[in-house]
Amino acid sequence: MVFYEPGKTDHGLPSDPFKACVIPRPIGWISTLSPTGAANLAPYSQFNNLTFDPPYVMFSGNQTTTGERKDSVRNAESTGVFCWSLATWDLRSEVNITSEQVEYGVDEFERAGLEVRDSVLDELAIEVVSKDGKKEKKRVPMVKRSPINFECVYYSTLRLPGNKPMGSVDVVVGRVIGIHIDESVLTDGRIDVAKTVPIARCGYAQYTAVREVFEMLPPGSNPLLLAGLEGSVKKHRILANGATEEDAGKVEPPK
Repeated sequence: MVFYEPGKTDHGLPSDPFKACVIPRPIGWISTLSPTGAANLAPYSQFNNLTFDPPYVMFSGNQTTTGERKDSVRNAESTGVFCWSLATWDLRSEVNITSEQVEYGVDEFERAGLEVRDSVLDELAIEVVSKDGKKEKKRVPMVKRSPINFECVYYSTLRLPGNKPMGSVDVVVGRVIGIHIDESVLTDGRIDVAKTVPIARCGYAQYTAVREVFEMLPPGSNPLLLAGLEGSVKKHRILANGATEEDAGKVEPPK
């Protein structure tokens, strides 16, 4: 049995195993605008949803090797908005291109040859001031070829202390206020993993492509629990607001 205390004792392995223990990790392909209107796109391997009613997501950005905060963090805090696009097998090369640390203000959409889909909600149309002082409204861009996109409003940042050279870590939380789903990835009204083929981070420089799923319901038949498992806002509210046993019985478990 390998046992070590991170940062204190040596694990004795050729590569650090920590990130390879918590897998697979969904990729937060986060797009933002700078206060001057420059588009930014970057993938974050510490990303997840936090709850569903209302839905929140988070992404975690380490400081750069020069002690600066990540562009996505700076932009989300400055403008109050950001978007997420599903990272897929077909887009794996573009995800990798946008992972490179480049100068602040570089448009990673252009750099990776990605076509843009504009966000549609008014909250995501923000006023920016260009370097020459011109004011204009711009919408936060999303990856058009990605089959699923979220439009998010910034909620808060939790700053975690870190050791040099990484420094502090910014955990950014946002509320999802708009969701786009391409109908081509639906089967019988459900998102089909075999059609989206999302990629996820593993350890080291490894990724995985998710192509198969299996179903497993928890023991018992608590309708409220099953509604939460599905993440159904509608069913959750019906059951949480004093639904009768008859009403609860009408709420079908996820299929």
